[in-house]
Order: sequence, then C-alpha cells, then structure tokens
Amino acid sequence: MIRRRTFITLLGGTAAAWPIAARAQQAAMPVVGFVAGGSLDARRAAAFRKGLNEAGFVEGQNVTVEYHWLGGQYDLLPSLMADLVHRRVAVIATPAANYAAQAAKAATATVPIIFGVGEDPVRLGLVASLARPGGNVTGINFFMAELVAKRLGLLHQLVPKAIRIAALINPANVPTAETTLRDLPAAARAIGLQIQVLKASTTQEIEAVFATMVRDQADALFVAPDAFFGSERVQFARLAARYAIPAAYSSRETVEVGGLMSYAADTLDGLRQVGLYTGQVLKGAKPADLPVLQSTKFEFVINLQTARALGIEVPSQLLASADEVIE
Repeated sequence: MIRRRTFITLLGGTAAAWPIAARAQQAAMPVVGFVAGGSLDARRAAAFRKGLNEAGFVEGQNVTVEYHWLGGQYDLLPSLMADLVHRRVAVIATPAANYAAQAAKAATATVPIIFGVGEDPVRLGLVASLARPGGNVTGINFFMAELVAKRLGLLHQLVPKAIRIAALINPANVPTAETTLRDLPAAARAIGLQIQVLKASTTQEIEAVFATMVRDQADALFVAPDAFFGSERVQFARLAARYAIPAAYSSRETVEVGGLMSYAADTLDGLRQVGLYTGQVLKGAKPADLPVLQSTKFEFVINLQTARALGIEVPSQLLASADEVIE
C-alpha cells in the first residue's frame, strides 16, 4: 500500500486537536499529487518545493502536497492516477518518471499534469509539440534517453579495455526500458563494444545481476536511467565495489555515495522547474500555454576515490572535462 502523504502520516495523530478554523483552511487548500517512481528522497522533494515557493506557494500554508513514492512498483500507477483524478486534485506532478506521466495522461484529459521525463515528450505521446503542448500536459525533458550514447562513450574513455558491457534495465519501467534497448546497441557498435542486456526490478534482482556479471565476466556495467535504480544507489555502489565492476550511472547521487561516474542533466534543477510550473498552474496558467522546457545543464561527475579503488587511472583530459571530481 502506498502511503498517501508523509506529512499527513506524521501529523495525523494531532489533527483532532487542530482548531476548527485551521482545519477548514487546510481543507480549502489546492492539493497537488506528486508521483515519483523511486523511493522517498528528501532532496528531490525539497527541489520540487523550492520551485513551488518561487511561484508563491508554501506547503502547509497555501498548498497541500501528497507525496507518492512508488519504490519501483510501477504497476500501481493506473489505480493511483485514477484515485487522484477521482478526488479532483488541482495538479498531478510527475517530476521524474516517463511511465507516471503516461499513466497520468491516460487517466485524465482535464486535470493539469506537469511532468519531468527522460526523452522527447512528443515521442512519448504526452504533448502535440514542445512550443505548443496543447491539452492538459506540459513539463520538462531531462534528455536521459538522448544521453545514452554520450554516457556509454564516457564509460569507454574511462575504462578503454572494457569491451563486454552489461546493460541493466528495469523491465517494469516499460517506456525507459524500451528506449534503452532501442538506442544502446547502435551506440555500442559505433565504438566497438559488446552489450549483454540484464534485467532487474527489485533489490534482490539487482543482487543477482551482479552475480551474473561476475559469472559472465562482464568488464563494466551501464545502468539505464530509472527512478527505482536511482533510489537504490547505495546498493549499486556497494555491489560495484564488492565485485570490482566499473559502472556508469544516470544519477550523480549514485556517484556521491561511491559510484564511479555519471553523466546526466541536473535533475534537481529539473524538479525545481516542475515545481515552478506546478505553481504557475495553481495561479491559473494553462498547461497548453506553457512550452515544454528542456534541460540545458548537464553534469559529468567522477568519483576519483572509487576509480583508484578499482585500479583505474583516469585520463587527464577526462578529469579536465568533468564538471565535478569527488576525491
């Protein structure tokens, strides 16, 4: 069962003591349904709230946010979206999940939807065009899918002797998995790499994937973009260190906790933009009139300590091109 809202869970026991006027004010606030594919992430929630604040909304004062962290349980999306639509929330925000945005669009043509997606939202069927989204949907594109070849190339530069690359996808995250399977093989062939596709949708399956890589003698790991994978970053960093496997991620947070490298858009700034657009819609703007934003800031992050532990000597030109090097 999804905990509908952490804030309500924490304060629910004291609700009976609230003054009647305060409870009436709370009930009158617009409700935003925030749906994320990963697990509870305080930094991402804070980035979304920052955008709301920039638009003049403060959680608990003039807006209520219901946080729904799926923890990789993407099969819950249809029923969750149906519930949000049934309760007539003011806005549905899907700040970092292609699948969630598609499920929201399938559930309603009237409730405003503000998305954060990892590939072309026109291709995903979310909007008519970037400049004129039309309908009830708009948001920001993080270019996760478009960066697949770039991320793979950087991994190759970092570990040039690695030829057999294991590519991990989450089959439960259908849109992202399909995109990765479509784009990654050609990117690998272009630089002479061999790809072995592996799948995981749970923490237990992630453990099994690393055992498979060792058995099959994979030289390195390419982790496809996925909110659930991002929320399991500590597990990935721990297993990659245990099995001495160089790995490339789409989340800088994974590198911060010990992953080797990442290349991706600035996701936290993207979540802020989703929060800002959500606030603008709450103030009366129509999604059809808000052009789809596109990330312009991309980060290449290397964990030098992890590289040393893996016996990798990072080329000086690669270090120079990194946006951040974690010692």
